[in-house]
Amino acid sequence: MCGICGIASAHSNAQSKRLAVEKMTDAMLHRGPDSCGFWETDGIALGHRRLSIIDLSESGNQPLISYDGRFIICYNGELYNYRELRFELQRAIQGGNEKPYPFKTQTDTEVVLAACMRWGEKAIERLNGMFAFAIYDRQEKSLRIVRDRLGVKPLYYHFDQGRLVFASEIKALLRSGLIPSKISGDALQDYLRYQTVHAPQTLVENVQMLLPGHILKFTENKIEIRPYWKLEDQIEPLRQKGLTYKEICGNIKTLFLESVERRLVADVPFGAFLSGGIDSTAVVGAMSRISGRQVDTFSVVFDEGQFSEKGYAKQVSELYGTRHHEILVRPTDFLEKIATALIAVDHPGGDGLNTFVVAQATKNAGITMALSGIGSDELFCGYPVFTRNFRLERNGWVNIMPRVFRKPISYLLPRLHPSVASEKLSEFLIQSKLNFNSSYPIARRTLSDRRIKKLLAIGTLDQNKVSLILDRMGVFSSRHRLSKYSVAEMSTYLPNVLLRDTDQMSMAVSLEVREPFLDHHLVKYVLSVEDCHKYPHYPKKLLVDSLGDLIPDNIAKRKKMGFVLPWDFWMRNELRAFCSENLKSLPAIGFNGNAVDEIWGAFQKGRQDIPWSSLWHLVSLGNWLRNI
Repeated sequence: MCGICGIASAHSNAQSKRLAVEKMTDAMLHRGPDSCGFWETDGIALGHRRLSIIDLSESGNQPLISYDGRFIICYNGELYNYRELRFELQRAIQGGNEKPYPFKTQTDTEVVLAACMRWGEKAIERLNGMFAFAIYDRQEKSLRIVRDRLGVKPLYYHFDQGRLVFASEIKALLRSGLIPSKISGDALQDYLRYQTVHAPQTLVENVQMLLPGHILKFTENKIEIRPYWKLEDQIEPLRQKGLTYKEICGNIKTLFLESVERRLVADVPFGAFLSGGIDSTAVVGAMSRISGRQVDTFSVVFDEGQFSEKGYAKQVSELYGTRHHEILVRPTDFLEKIATALIAVDHPGGDGLNTFVVAQATKNAGITMALSGIGSDELFCGYPVFTRNFRLERNGWVNIMPRVFRKPISYLLPRLHPSVASEKLSEFLIQSKLNFNSSYPIARRTLSDRRIKKLLAIGTLDQNKVSLILDRMGVFSSRHRLSKYSVAEMSTYLPNVLLRDTDQMSMAVSLEVREPFLDHHLVKYVLSVEDCHKYPHYPKKLLVDSLGDLIPDNIAKRKKMGFVLPWDFWMRNELRAFCSENLKSLPAIGFNGNAVDEIWGAFQKGRQDIPWSSLWHLVSLGNWLRNI
């Protein structure tokens, strides 16, 4: 896990490029405290910050140059199948011109470099991992930047008048001094709706995020962007193969165990986050069976029994004989970490602080790499949105009621029963068609369009970004409705909230996090499973049936718990001054100050339609504005 950055342009001099790249690498010290490297030629300047995970020697420092001097690479991430590819690349091609690559390091980075030399862009199809890397071809004079399929590792860029600037973080781009830190009005609306900005946009005007599964090619002062992998194209109906449910479950288990085994390759101490839920229990169980050493596990626990999953995590730890670390978090402890965590935020949001707490404690225990259960809920239908939308689309009865009759109900509902739920239902009822494409963007929203218009003092809003993403997904078979919902989650909420938060909060403390549920082979297979095998009669039934011997029955069937903290109380008491001060930063970027004061005051009075989550992402935004 590292930080990469660079500048490509024939118009600026080498000295100014080097200075800007140095500023960007300095801004990413936390991503790679082990070494810092630079390389420049042909109008290209690259910078790298290294967090050593595989081959800890200095020979693995970057940028890394191919043995013939033609290719230079800056790499962030981990390649899980690097050993197999290395073995293949060390062999000559019979009847061909390719000779064995003379490896000088044991790194996965050099494997990526050698693979690109031998197979060109087709090498990317062979890579199994999480990555964002830039590789320059001195002969072709072209720079290619590649992002992994699911969007685990970030890559931001700015392109203007023939100059490309890129980095692993937005703050690093801004530190270059080449990009104005102007807020995008269009992206701001997206942020208010969803507590995030959906790629390729970011909150900063003219700064984009390279989409997952895409390649950016820079040559002759122009850029070309194209996909090499699409999530929505991965479905291959298993019905045609005549597989039974038992065989499907067996295949899922095999793929999951292979995914975990690939992610245990490291030359540093590693562990796992353990909440005591289905996902983390499956990961820890698989690690314990595969690893030849005792696994370190980390859990956040509370004194308050209603918030703590301590008993479940302890049960799993004892079952698998892990070296268990309990991180006792009291409200006062958490409050002390909030300011530090928010300063580490590269892109503001409404979540992520819990990840910072766990990551910091894990790193302090001497662990450099940890496995996480992220992605399971999206892949195996773990959220209530799956069940609700499945019933809505399967039954379709609600569409029988004409829109003219739904409008009065929509008008009265939030007035008779003020709440977030009634406000969302009200907006849903006035849609022209009541289906997944109209309900999902509303279900995932944080603030209503009505409230956003008031906060920004504008009459109309730009088109909803989530709706645009759903429209691009195309048509799905009626037998794969749940897979459609998974693709929606994995195209919106997962990469733009969960993975972004995990990356920035873990990298803030120089900890690498790996996600076995996001192995693209496993993702492709599970998306191909039809609804008749996947319908969630209880949470993640397909996952539990596939990995049942790894998950104790009481954990498999227990009610799902989240990371619950008393935010309502804190924001009205200990955090009141902190929140108020950060909200004062918002008028500087176009907010209506009176509207901000009004919603803040209504929250302080306990209004049911304004929960803490409707305000915290505004506080986070205000804090971010003061620190960029």
